[in-house]
This record gives sequence, C-alpha cells and structure tokens, in this order.
Amino acid sequence: MFSQLDFVYQPSRDVAADVEHYTNALGAELVFAVERFGTRVAMVRLTPTSPGLLLAEHLDGDQSILIFRVADLEATISQIDERGGQIGSRFEMPYGVGVQLLTPGPQRLAIYESTHAERGRSLAGRRDF
Repeated sequence: MFSQLDFVYQPSRDVAADVEHYTNALGAELVFAVERFGTRVAMVRLTPTSPGLLLAEHLDGDQSILIFRVADLEATISQIDERGGQIGSRFEMPYGVGVQLLTPGPQRLAIYESTHAERGRSLAGRRDF
C-alpha cells in the first residue's frame, strides 16, 4: 500500500533557529524556507535520498508525523478502512493531498498522493527568512 516515506513533519517552536542548527551544525541542505499565513515552514535534507524534514511552527504537539507517499490516495484509504484502520483529517500540502491515519498509540502517521509535485518542487530554493 505505501510507496515510501517522503517526509518527517516536525513541530518547531522557532523554525529559523532550527534551520540554522540543521544546516550549520549538521550540514543539512536547506530545500526551502517559507513564511505564509502567519507561520513558518522549512524543509531540510540530511542526505540526498533521505526523507525531507519539514520543520513547522503550526504543527501541534511534540510528536513528528511520518508522511508516506501512496500511488492512489482513495484506493489506499479504502484498503485501510477494509482492514479496520481509521482515517483522520484530510490535509493539503505543496506536494499533494493526504490524510492522517489514526493509531492506537502516540505515533503519528499520514499518507498522501503526489498530485502537486511540480508545485512542491517549485519551492526549492525559496527562502523567505
């Protein structure tokens, strides 16, 4: 059902400070740093093939969300439902549309379909802060 882990969506209290730490102390590549709608979001990569780390000030809680790509969001939702899984709220991000998956524990998972890949790639190199 799942194609691959594309993003680790991490809460941040200060995205600018986190970006500086990841890029300067850890050598991460800054993919983008966007400020819109009263919040900041940045993506860094620690290796060329690793999942993007999305640092977000608007993300509630202290747990990261693992975001997996699927080929067909609606078909995957149906499969999860048939297996007894529960679907949470829908969301949209620059790379596509997705849903959160409800888990019995504190883990946070989501799936998305890459429907807006070009829009997501167009953010590469953007630095608002």
